[in-house]
Amino acid sequence: MTKKEQPAKDKPARQDIPKSGTAAARFPIVGIGASAGGLEAFESFFKAMPPDSGMAFVLISHLDPTHISILPELIQKKTQMKVHQITDGLTIQPNRIYVIPPNKDMAILNGTLQLMDLPQPRGFNLPIDSFFKSLAQDQGPDAIGIILSGTGSDGSLGVRQIKGELGMVMVQDEDSAKYAGMPRSAAATGLVDYVLAADKMPEALVKYTRHAFVKPRDPITKDEKQTQNALQKIYILLRTHTHHDFSLYKKNTIVRRVERRMHVHQIDNIQDYQTFLTRSEREIHVLFKDFLIGVTSFFRDPDAFAVLKEKYVPELLADKPEGAMVRIWVTGCSTGEEAYSMAILVQECMEKMNRHFNVQIFATDIDPDAINTARSGRYPLSISADLDTRRLKQFFTKQDNHYKVKKPIREMLVFALQDLIKDPPFTKLDIITCRNLLIYLEPELQKKLFPVFHYSLMPAGLLFIGSSESLGQETTLFEICDRKWKIFKRKSGVSNAKPILNLPVPASPEAPSVINPPEAVTRAEEINSFKLVETILQESDTPPCVIIDEKLNIVYIHGRTGKYLEPAAGRACFNILDMARPSLKTVLASAIRKSAGMKQEVVCKEVDIEDNGGTIKIDLTVKPVPAYGALRGMLMVVFNDEKKTKTRPRPKAPRKNDTINRLEQELQYTKENLQTTIEELETANEELQSTNEELQSANEELQSTNEELETSKEELQSLNEESATVNAELQGRLDELSDANDDMKNLLNSTQIGTIFLDMDMNIRRFTDRIIDLIPLAASDIGRPVSHFATQLKQFHIVDHALQVLKDLIPREFEVESLDNKLFRTRIMPYRTMLNVIDGVVVTFEDITEFNRYRLTAHRLSVIMDSKDAILIQDKNGAISFWNRGAADMYGYTESEALKMNIKDMIPQKNHTAFLELIDKAFAGKLFDSLETCRITRSGAVLKVWVMVLALRNEKDMTNGVVTIERIIPETE
Repeated sequence: MTKKEQPAKDKPARQDIPKSGTAAARFPIVGIGASAGGLEAFESFFKAMPPDSGMAFVLISHLDPTHISILPELIQKKTQMKVHQITDGLTIQPNRIYVIPPNKDMAILNGTLQLMDLPQPRGFNLPIDSFFKSLAQDQGPDAIGIILSGTGSDGSLGVRQIKGELGMVMVQDEDSAKYAGMPRSAAATGLVDYVLAADKMPEALVKYTRHAFVKPRDPITKDEKQTQNALQKIYILLRTHTHHDFSLYKKNTIVRRVERRMHVHQIDNIQDYQTFLTRSEREIHVLFKDFLIGVTSFFRDPDAFAVLKEKYVPELLADKPEGAMVRIWVTGCSTGEEAYSMAILVQECMEKMNRHFNVQIFATDIDPDAINTARSGRYPLSISADLDTRRLKQFFTKQDNHYKVKKPIREMLVFALQDLIKDPPFTKLDIITCRNLLIYLEPELQKKLFPVFHYSLMPAGLLFIGSSESLGQETTLFEICDRKWKIFKRKSGVSNAKPILNLPVPASPEAPSVINPPEAVTRAEEINSFKLVETILQESDTPPCVIIDEKLNIVYIHGRTGKYLEPAAGRACFNILDMARPSLKTVLASAIRKSAGMKQEVVCKEVDIEDNGGTIKIDLTVKPVPAYGALRGMLMVVFNDEKKTKTRPRPKAPRKNDTINRLEQELQYTKENLQTTIEELETANEELQSTNEELQSANEELQSTNEELETSKEELQSLNEESATVNAELQGRLDELSDANDDMKNLLNSTQIGTIFLDMDMNIRRFTDRIIDLIPLAASDIGRPVSHFATQLKQFHIVDHALQVLKDLIPREFEVESLDNKLFRTRIMPYRTMLNVIDGVVVTFEDITEFNRYRLTAHRLSVIMDSKDAILIQDKNGAISFWNRGAADMYGYTESEALKMNIKDMIPQKNHTAFLELIDKAFAGKLFDSLETCRITRSGAVLKVWVMVLALRNEKDMTNGVVTIERIIPETE
């Protein structure tokens, strides 16, 4: 067995245990999945993660398959840990970061990373789900998964896999995530241990791993009595808060889940955890959810479902008549994937047999959150890993970032909360599925459940259990159909097959009462509408009339209508047909129907109605009311008998002919109404049929278009995620280049050297600020030929010299004068790329005006210093500031002695006035003058000299000193 290097004294030693058939040292492997916005989250995470945590990190991101990822380089800047891009077969080591390469899927086996080609180079891939599933299978309870920023739902199924193996899951909180799709989808599973910002995760992760991996501890079952006592109290707390008893669940399963929750909270003693539970209802709920982890998926164990579809379900359906009831019970359905898989399987069998049955599937579980998820029928896009394209298109619709089960499949299922241990079972069932549930129950409880299943099934009914489960000793109740996939058939004629669970008889739930709040009877709009009608009718000669609504109820009466309408016997009713005189009903009903259908006025002439023992003839008019306010859709019925004043007395006994005539008249009206109704129905049917055909055609086109759009949307979403990742990487590189560019710009500007970069065509590529003094350039001039611009240089053509440099590649240097008499040292050199390719020239202009001035001054000074004449510089007061060698030879004073003297010390008294006046003239503005005077030497001798005075002026053209050139006047013989 290989051992790790000895840890430092301040770090706890790690345990070495065999793992996955190898002798590898045990350390945490953390899978981190991210998509769009993941770079910022990665950087925040690793900036806060200690480099010696003892963990290995595997980063899975949605990358552009055609782009070389620079993610490792960017992350390396935020951490001291070594960052590697994964190669096939790479062995994971602690304190390392491993980054998935582009265009690859990845798995882990015995601590080594295996690369595989993506199923689709472009399109919908789920690399995070794929790796998390592999990590859970390889590392078991040691697996750790983290979901960071990203769009879509990749990682949600992987979270379930890790939690199913009792691993730990972290998710970035939505507020700190740049894109919250993936964190939200993962958190919605209800299986997440920590929801934190990316920079807060390392602290919690280190604490968890130190407790779960590093800290030496005894198993919580070491003291059996203490453990059992604490577990009993935990069972009581759970039963009190959830009404479910876990005391008959397998102890090892319960202990592992309790131990994992203790790691999350860094609690060592099970009694301390039991105390913690008594103070935290939230932790009770989380522990309850942990006990119910349902590792489920669509068509889990697809070969088992294939056997059901090809053989056993068709055999079961073949004996049933067309339209018969098929009842199925899916126990422990969790979030519904298993139940919907059964519904899809039965539907496919019916389509293959070309038969129809009334399918009813009961799906039950004790987890209310899981049942609510199942009822919604909404699942993340990552289910495409378990369902082929045909099933996705046929049985699901894509909505936003989810797949939703289609209505025909959803209507087959009834989801309900049910405790298999204590609640009554469903009966007269054709199939029961109980997969991956019995393995968590003690044998005592399993023995009680199989008779319940036998009792619930119809003769020849099927029992489908998980591949890791068995009937135990209950072989007398069921016969084996498929030993590998654990499919059994109910045996008939078993006398002792009775359920022995203590099952209470549930009371029939009462239907919830529906309360319809009353509608407002009076509204402002309605009052205004009827006031307007009342005003119009009162100011006109309108005969008696009523206004009726769409339900034929009278809502307004005008005039005396007693001859035509009367209240009906019984409960008060304002329906106009119920209140109309018997002889008026048929005509009135026909007129109302026509007016409402054609939206126009209908007039019925000379309608006979009974009146005071006789009959009168009236004109009946029905017309729509103008659509105003509350009157929309109403009709006005007008009764006009003003022209028919003669009333015929009604005979005491109706004659037979009169009765026949009246019946014939009513029959005629009925025939007309019936014919009208038939014609309207036929027209409506034709229109509906035509509309239906158009809608069906449009629906097919829309469905086809929708499928194409869904495919395009998936591809675009994948491309968007890849682009976002590449964009983040490029943004990081762009920031670096921007910083480098700023540094370069400041460097060039600080040199005070004007620089211009030209391409091969003598177009401007770049320039520094200093060059603007010589060539009037702006940022918008980049790309323009430099020959388009006039320069401030005398007789210097940049293009000519630059082309010559490009021709022979020999750098050139010139001294060039500007129009303002400044002197520049100009260098022209070839521009070379990183690949040593000539791609233009670089022209620099260095201002050497001052340098040249100093050079001339130095030259002049050397001439002055070597002159045989005495040359002095003095200020207005006569203080000497310059003394050359000629002055030293002439007057005998050294330079150091003379610079401490005043010119007055060397002038005889009689010559003071004349010389000082000469100096005053120089300072007054006279630039040149001369004078014959005398000087006193160091030895005291008086020399007759000729003095020339020159005024010195500064940059402001002000005299700030004078230069005197003095020469001895030889004595004449």
